[in-house]
This record gives sequence, C-alpha cells and structure tokens, in this order.
Amino acid sequence: QVQLVESGGGLVQAGGSLRLSCVASARTFSTYSMGWFRQAPGKEREFVAAIRWGGGITYYADYADSVKDRFTVSRDNAENTVYLQMNRLKPDDTAVYYCAAKRDKATMPRTADEYDYWGQGTQVIVSS
Repeated sequence: QVQLVESGGGLVQAGGSLRLSCVASARTFSTYSMGWFRQAPGKEREFVAAIRWGGGITYYADYADSVKDRFTVSRDNAENTVYLQMNRLKPDDTAVYYCAAKRDKATMPRTADEYDYWGQGTQVIVSS
C-alpha cells in the first residue's frame, strides 16, 4: 500500500503562484508514474499533469491544455516527492488537487481510473 500526502494548497489572488507537493511512501518511488488531478465543486475530476521517470536524468511530462505553459510538474525520486508549480493562476483553477500514483513507469495516463493510489487532496482557491 502506498500513501500519498499532498500539501501546499491555499488561497491566492489571480495571477499568483502556488507550489503543491506530494510525498509518497513507496519504497520504489521511481517506478511509479505520478499524476495530478483536480476536482472543482459540481464537476468531475480532471487530469492536470503527469510525470514519469525515463532513467538517468530523463523525465517525461504531460499537461492538460488548460494548464500548459502555466503549470510545471516535477519529481525528486530521492525524496519520494512530486511537485506541481502553478503560475499565473486563474479563478477557474480553483479546485481540490489530488496526487495519484500508478504502478507503471512506462505510461502516464490521463484517466483517473488507471491510477492505483490517491492522496487526500489539497484545496486551492484562486480569488479574482
């Protein structure tokens, strides 16, 4: 069983930045693909970003169109941590953000059902 703990959420004005962190309890963290999803009130959970390790210094990342060029996903395998740097935040980014882990470093799906473990979520509120 892998536990994921997110942190870093909060209240920020539009145009501001936040950095979310997710620490995983997995012994072999580098073999997991990691994803970030979000869920706004009354809406379905949606894909935000994902990252997998390709070996050495190679990482592969994927982003939803709505956050591309504003958000950056990264990971530190030595610290069992994945990050989501969020810049130029908009009110539409308001949601609970979830970290997810998939036991497969070869793929980084955009579908929530394909992930094996989930964190409890961290609230992000962007005021206009």
